[in-house]
Amino acid sequence: MDITKELQVNEKIRDREVRLIDANGEQLGIMSAKEAQKIAYDRQLDLVKVAPQAKPAVCRIMDYGKYKYETSKKEREARKNQKIVNIKEVRLSPTIEQHDLNVKKRNAQKFLSSGDKVKVSIRFRGRQLGHTDIGLAIMEKFASDMEEMAVIEKRPKMEGKSMIMIMSPK
Repeated sequence: MDITKELQVNEKIRDREVRLIDANGEQLGIMSAKEAQKIAYDRQLDLVKVAPQAKPAVCRIMDYGKYKYETSKKEREARKNQKIVNIKEVRLSPTIEQHDLNVKKRNAQKFLSSGDKVKVSIRFRGRQLGHTDIGLAIMEKFASDMEEMAVIEKRPKMEGKSMIMIMSPK
């Protein structure tokens, strides 16, 4: 959310009375918007409404261009520092063979080592729904084999016709 788009500046401020704060943070009192605009103009700065919901609205004398630049710089810095966590999915089946399970484990290890979460799911079809315990056993085995790399964030749970477990890297 960009806060600079919401702020009213200079002539856009139409309030009858405003509480004025100067560039140093000192209160100059309550006055008409025209007087506040004149004071800001004399100091060659901008009048910016910072708290429109207050009674009377609070306006500050500042260099608006510099303020916008600094807030955008902070936002860019915050975006640069945030880590985006993706969720990768590994699909198993209740009738999976050992070799196929090993391939799925290697894929999951690759995802976890790159810092992504892994969603392990088993889809049950037809009569397999009567044997969800087999799927649970496969999930538990998968989790125990991945123990040194991952921690279980969400235990295996049935959701509709699928059993889902979420693991995150240690």
